[in-house]
Order: sequence, then structure tokens, then C-alpha cells
Amino acid sequence: MCREGAQPHAAAADAWLARLGLRFLDIIPRLTDPAAFGGDPADAFTVVAPSLPGYGLSFAPGQARFGVHDIAACLNALMTEVLGHRRYAAQGGDWGGMIAAALGATQPQSLIGIHVNLLAIRRDASIFVGEPTPEETAYRAELEHWLKEETGYQWIQGTRPQTLAAALTDSPAGLAAWIAEKFHAWSDNDGRIESAIDRDRMLGNIALYWFTGCIGASFWPYYARMHGPWPIPDGKTVDVPTGYTQFPREIMRPPRSLAARAYTDIRRWTVMEKGGHFAAMEQPAALAAEVQAFFRSLRGRHEPRRPGH
Repeated sequence: MCREGAQPHAAAADAWLARLGLRFLDIIPRLTDPAAFGGDPADAFTVVAPSLPGYGLSFAPGQARFGVHDIAACLNALMTEVLGHRRYAAQGGDWGGMIAAALGATQPQSLIGIHVNLLAIRRDASIFVGEPTPEETAYRAELEHWLKEETGYQWIQGTRPQTLAAALTDSPAGLAAWIAEKFHAWSDNDGRIESAIDRDRMLGNIALYWFTGCIGASFWPYYARMHGPWPIPDGKTVDVPTGYTQFPREIMRPPRSLAARAYTDIRRWTVMEKGGHFAAMEQPAALAAEVQAFFRSLRGRHEPRRPGH
């Protein structure tokens, strides 16, 4: 599937605040039709961008709950058994990055490679071994601050999800505040969310949670992670070709030395100058270019073709 001129099938997944598909509205056309944006037609993908089970239009009251490994197995079955693709590429941020890692660790035979903009590195002291590098020391301080100051939402969503769900399902203002706070905290903005993310995109995201009533189900991966295995299971590594794009306002930015212990075949590592956690919404052109560049090398090419050639 990766021969030159072929069109790999890409499963794009994302996470709590955008796993409803709205995050991808601006990036999907760039991936499916790069020529329309001045790019190389040979960089085109066939994109499958499912809502994760339990989110938005993939939610139904009373349905089974899905953790990361359940979602990974579900998406692999979708791509290989339902859609009939022997191998495919996976891209994700937030939970999508975790799911891509789980796919890489447990379904390597199905993957051409993965590209992520959030790494599934454990968030505890066990990742620091031996004499730390300056980058690892800086990251440890970053991690300690994150665990102390920024994980309140994870703890309540992961330990008392039903209590929170009752409140947010009852109050549209409460739901909007719960979601908008993360858009503000995690995007690369100037103090106003709208400087990084279009207001209509954000409100559309909130509205999908409200009208589908899925906020409670969306908490389940947090509960499953806190009471189950990490996305990359103990004793396993992600050995498929991996590309990573680091945005400066991403919630966690581990150094490559730590990432390489979990991802053994990192082939592209790019540090960007602008963008945050919602990269596909904030910087769709930049993220699309990174995805294309990474998978271009797996198609046997290293440079885009110039228009007319």
C-alpha cells in the first residue's frame, strides 16, 4: 500500500475535546486533496476519521463502555475487517495519540506506521532512570507541575465520572465552561480562545456533546486508564515507524530520549514554533504537511513533487 503513487488509508483519531470529528474539518481536505492547496497529488490519503465509541454520533444510551485498548481493537477491526484494508496508517493527538500507540504496540501487522502529536509516555517517576540529561531534568519539572496543577479534570473524570456527568448533562452553561476552559488552557492563544480556535468550531464541539448527551460516556476512557493498563502495556514497545510533531503549547512535551524507550523506531521528530494541543484546528496546514512528509518517506519518496512535474 505504500508504493509510490499509492494512496495509503489513514485512520485519524482524536480525543476528549475533539473526538467528534470537528477538529478535522480543516485538515481532512489537505490530506485527501493536497493539490487543491498547492501540494503534491501523490501525497493524498484516503482518510477515515471515526468518532470514537462513546462520543457524539458514536454514542447511544446503554452502550458498552470503551477504554483505549477497546477503542484500538474496534478501530483496527473497522479498518481491516469492515473496510478491508490489509494495512493502514494511523494519526492522532490526545486520546488519538494514545490509541495510535496502543495500535502500534498491539496491532503492528496492520500498520504502515503512526504519526502522533501527543506521546503516550507514562506520567510518573518510573520513566526517569540513570543520570538525567538537561532535557529530561526540565521535563521532570514540567511533569511535576502538570501532575500537581493540571490533572484535576482527570481525577474526577477517572474516579467519579457519573457524578460529574449528571451535573454537565443538566447544565449547558456548566458543560460549556468545562470544555471551554480546556480550549483556553491548552491552545496557543493570546489570552482569548478565538485567537487560536474559531468560536463556531468550539461551539459546534460543545453543541455535539450537549445534543447527543454523550459527556458521561466520554469520561469512560479516563476511568478505564486509571483502573487498567497504560496505553502501551507493560513489557511492550511501539516498534512500527513513528513520526512525532511537537507543538509548543501541547500539554506534555517529553524529550526524544524518553520517547525512544517506548517508541523504538522514531523516524521523524519535528518541533514546531506555533500551536497547541488542538493542532488540527489551530495549525491544520502545518500538521498536514508533517503527516505528509512522514508518510512520504514510507511511500519511497523523500521530497514532494513540484506542480507540473
